[in-house]
Amino acid sequence: MKKLLLVLCLFITSHMAHSQILISLLLGDKLNSPNLEFGLEGGFNYTKISGFESNDNLRNFNLGFYFDVRMKNQLFLYSGVQVKSSFGLDDLQEEDLAFLDAEMLSVEGNYSQKVSAFMVPILAKYKFKNHFYVEAGPQVGLIYNSWVEFTSDVDNRDVKIKDYNDNLLNWFNGGLAFGTGYKLMQGQGWTIGVRYYQGLTDVFKNKSGSIHNSFNIKVNIPIGAASPKSTQEN
Repeated sequence: MKKLLLVLCLFITSHMAHSQILISLLLGDKLNSPNLEFGLEGGFNYTKISGFESNDNLRNFNLGFYFDVRMKNQLFLYSGVQVKSSFGLDDLQEEDLAFLDAEMLSVEGNYSQKVSAFMVPILAKYKFKNHFYVEAGPQVGLIYNSWVEFTSDVDNRDVKIKDYNDNLLNWFNGGLAFGTGYKLMQGQGWTIGVRYYQGLTDVFKNKSGSIHNSFNIKVNIPIGAASPKSTQEN
């Protein structure tokens, strides 16, 4: 029953997330106001999971949508969902593969652990009048898929094999996020920023200290934002 409810929750979340992005593109400026900015967030992640022999970062892209809600003056609440998001660990060693229930092949190549999740930041954000900002708060994730991926390029032949290991992972991931950035075009355009996430819960059920952390370089693109005059900060 618990697994059924989790699958149902993930399906609804995924459907709503993709639908919301489509709606934002269709409705444009109707989703934005002087006190609410809505748009797309995309970026590049460097992630790893502690507690393994390997200590190499896994690099990947992520994409989602965000809400930037004015609470009072220059204080905002930032949230949303990273719809396409993954984290993990690269260049796994033999001991790592044994724990992850992955077969070590005779062909030379690279093994990486990849975890797909919906990541939801809930951050307090303060915007300075010079268009810089700082943010901090909790971030939670719902894990819905994971696998060890083997890749090889031998004799001009690309090989990719996935060994799924969802049963080894906890479905919930939680931690703290901190970030900073700058809004372009005198506070009316795209936002560029960086964010660090430090997990506080174990990623794997039977490995204490399997903590996920990541460093994200990101861009926020408002969809149909209100006019510069109407969005001036107090």
